[in-house]
Amino acid sequence: MNTQIKQIAERLRGLRDALNLTVALAAEKCGVSETNYALYESGSSDIPMSFICEVAQTFGVETSALISGDDAHSLAYFVTRKGTGTSVERTKCYKYQSLAHGFRNAKVDPFEVTVEPCHQTMHLNTHSGQEFNLVLEGVLQLRIAGNDIVLNEGDSIYFDASKPHGMKALNGSNARFLAVIV
Repeated sequence: MNTQIKQIAERLRGLRDALNLTVALAAEKCGVSETNYALYESGSSDIPMSFICEVAQTFGVETSALISGDDAHSLAYFVTRKGTGTSVERTKCYKYQSLAHGFRNAKVDPFEVTVEPCHQTMHLNTHSGQEFNLVLEGVLQLRIAGNDIVLNEGDSIYFDASKPHGMKALNGSNARFLAVIV
């Protein structure tokens, strides 16, 4: 697994230790199985961005602190210049760039997500809240609650993120989209 995932796993473990929680209690609070929580903390498996957002919200920390180890400081506004957001490459196929990592107490988590064409099986995940996606470039296939939807550049979708969902780039090219997790 890549170095970034291992570092995020260490921060998850450190946060749980600082809060004096067992894996079982932390997993329960975040709505995942104890097995999955322990797997995410091990750093040997992909950690869904939705899970990182859930941990941040549940335990009152900034998503950026879990992703990068840096605390957000801005209270009035925060500018993210093109290509400069804190990046997390979860897997070879997915790259997330946080667009509000420097704003303290952000109410939503906006990300620029790049999905590369991969021949892997589409991974489905769930998380609390809702999600908005706007395709900026390419063609994106989404699977939501068993439905396959194809979005082209300029198309958007808003959905219940508690329903199993996943994304895949089509036509052999990268797809880039804005994801806002509420």
